[in-house]
Amino acid sequence: MYIVLLEYIKPLDEVDYALPDHVDWLNKQYQAGHFLASGRQVPRVGGVIIARPMLRGKLDALLATDPFAVQKLVRHRVVQFQATRTAPELTKVNEAALA
Repeated sequence: MYIVLLEYIKPLDEVDYALPDHVDWLNKQYQAGHFLASGRQVPRVGGVIIARPMLRGKLDALLATDPFAVQKLVRHRVVQFQATRTAPELTKVNEAALA
C-alpha cells in the first residue's frame, strides 16, 4: 500500500487551472480500483493519495500520467508501507490479513 504526498511547486492559480483535469484523472484511478482515498493537505500545500498495493513501477507509471505531473505543478513523494493492522472497514486492503 502507498501514501503519495503531492507537493505543489507552482502557484495555486496554476494548480487550480489544472484541477478539473486532475479530478478526471483521479476518477479514472478510482474506477480502475487503484486508489482508496485522496484529498487536499491542510494547509493547502499539496494533496494526499492512498493507493492500493501494486507494483511500485505501476504506481510510478500512473503518477506520471497525472495532469499535475505532466504540467510540472507537483512533486510526488511515495511512501510504501505494509498495512498490518486496519479498521474493520479496511480489512480487504490489509496485506497482513491477505497473506
